[in-house]
Amino acid sequence: MDVRLIKSNADYERALARIESLLDAEPDTQEFDELEVLAALVHLYEGKHFPIDEPDPIEFLKNCMEFKGHKQRDFAAILHSRSRATEILKRQRKLSLSHIRIIHREWGVPVEPLVREYALEA
Repeated sequence: MDVRLIKSNADYERALARIESLLDAEPDTQEFDELEVLAALVHLYEGKHFPIDEPDPIEFLKNCMEFKGHKQRDFAAILHSRSRATEILKRQRKLSLSHIRIIHREWGVPVEPLVREYALEA
């Protein structure tokens, strides 16, 4: 196993190619250990060089709704207010702590992404 830090795009491409060749490695083998180390190094490199911004709470909520197959009417139903749901999704009103608790309880959506700051539409 010849594993090195990923310091350049060329190193990164080599690591990805090696990972691909190791994808069928059996657990508890030297190849599997190499795969895990390379995956960790690639993860660190990507986090530094290709960061992904976290979505704001409304985009996160919309993505969760789409993933779970919920529509705006479903959101209105759990809030018991069609107008409140519309205002939140159109960024005219912020999510309150009680809204976040309801979304978490009813749909199992994680709380942390919903409590971030975000701007309202003017």
